[in-house]
Amino acid sequence: MANKIDVYYNKQLVGTIAKYNNKYLFQYDAEWLKNGFSISPFSLPLKDSLFIPNDMTFNGFFGVFADSLPDSWGNLLLDRYLHKKGIKDYDGLYRLACIGTGGSGALEYKPAKNFTIDEIIDFDKYQNEANLLFNNAEVDIDLLYKYGGSSGGARPKALVKINDEEWIIKFQSKYDISNSGLCEYEYSLVCKEIGINIPETRLFESKINSGYFGIKRFDRKNNKKIHVISAAALLEADFNTPCADYMDLFKLTKIITKDYKKDVEELYLRMCFNVYAHNLDDHLKNFSYIYDEDTKSYRLSPAYDMTYSNTYYGEHTTSVNHKGKDIKIDDLVFVGMKFGLSKDYCITKANYIKDIVNTKLSKYL
Repeated sequence: MANKIDVYYNKQLVGTIAKYNNKYLFQYDAEWLKNGFSISPFSLPLKDSLFIPNDMTFNGFFGVFADSLPDSWGNLLLDRYLHKKGIKDYDGLYRLACIGTGGSGALEYKPAKNFTIDEIIDFDKYQNEANLLFNNAEVDIDLLYKYGGSSGGARPKALVKINDEEWIIKFQSKYDISNSGLCEYEYSLVCKEIGINIPETRLFESKINSGYFGIKRFDRKNNKKIHVISAAALLEADFNTPCADYMDLFKLTKIITKDYKKDVEELYLRMCFNVYAHNLDDHLKNFSYIYDEDTKSYRLSPAYDMTYSNTYYGEHTTSVNHKGKDIKIDDLVFVGMKFGLSKDYCITKANYIKDIVNTKLSKYL
């Protein structure tokens, strides 16, 4: 089993990851140091150094590389797929090799062992196979892994091409409401009406449920991959447990975007929407930043996972003014004003979002 793997960005060598004592060390390539950018500004500044993770938050990886790895659904598929192939002894580097060129964002890993995305699949068939997997029945693991093995999140997903554009299609898990696809689609329409920056979305027809939610990938543009890093990765923070407040996200956004006001305003809209639309699963991996090559700076990425959700403890994963529930408009306004937004802007937007959510999404609340 190889003990290192190379990292690429749009065919340019970024650097190398090597395993040592269950941690995955990283060093930039000399050419990248001359012409590239920091792929994780706080943890991996652009300098000639051997970087060693401080802890095991991401199983020994730096957060930016953990972003490339699948979450619970993708890991389930990967484990089942490798088990079928008789591969039982593998580590994080092998997982990255399986992701290869198919991960989120722009980072690629070579040598690679991954599938490529091609034709549109039968969505109902994919859902039925996912249901079988949840029930520990025999499944077409090749189909599931090919289209969903590199996906993040807990819900089943498939990565497909539609009219030469890449989309993410979401499917129901056994914990979802029966019309989860329709719900997320209607939530996305309200986001657009509010003015939240969210990619193009569609509801794909189904013969067995209310439809499948699809969202166009924002990390792909004009056949080029865009570097994306989550707030969890930037902060090297465990997104699976409540560990942050929206004030941390505002502070991070102001720093990473060099105080770009539109992104601060955008984050405020999302915070208000999540509170009023009951999106409690607003963890740090659900906020990301993209690298803009034109301005050579980071910007808040388009929104995603903006839908009705619960947590087992009944509170927001990211607190608002240190409150996980019973959040009032005063809390929203306090946070917004603390980071430079006017009181009038904060009050007006919060009331507007509350009204439109209660009008358009009341059946879900």
